[in-house]
Amino acid sequence: MAPVGPRSGEAIFASVERVNAELFTLTYGAIVRQLLTDLEEVEEVNKQLDQMGYNIGIRLIDEFLAKSNVSRCVDFKETAEVIAKVGFKMFLGVTASVTNWDAEGTCCNIVLEDNPLVDFVELPDTCQGLYYCNILSGVIRGALEMVSMKTEVTWVRDMLRGDDVFELQVKLLKQVPEEYPYKDDE
Repeated sequence: MAPVGPRSGEAIFASVERVNAELFTLTYGAIVRQLLTDLEEVEEVNKQLDQMGYNIGIRLIDEFLAKSNVSRCVDFKETAEVIAKVGFKMFLGVTASVTNWDAEGTCCNIVLEDNPLVDFVELPDTCQGLYYCNILSGVIRGALEMVSMKTEVTWVRDMLRGDDVFELQVKLLKQVPEEYPYKDDE
């Protein structure tokens, strides 16, 4: 039997069981609205959404690795491309592009032309500091931490704030060496 190669985000998205997009969008909106009611401070809601995303990301990476058949990425640049082309397509049905690399190859921006989380959303004036999709930055941060990459993920542009695209900046803070709990040779 021939070895199985990596699957494209499009192929995975087509084969994965999905929930209704409107239900997903409205449920996420209800969560954000409840956080705004409970926490009252927009900055606290941003932190909570990031933490929720982080918790999702540390679990989602297992499903991603199991279903995508992606082999270990050689560097941060390849990792960012896989997130943009396979990860976003696999889980949200959208394709992203990677732009604005720094000279060291440790910082880039991921641009989303479309974002299903924001369908039916308009931010009121009282929520102008809210990063409505901050859960995505947490998901990326959590998933990358599980593959030994400590990152900082922040929003650069947001269509809900009048920008033309959704854009996340992903900065590699450090590559964490893998630790094994025990030695086999002892």
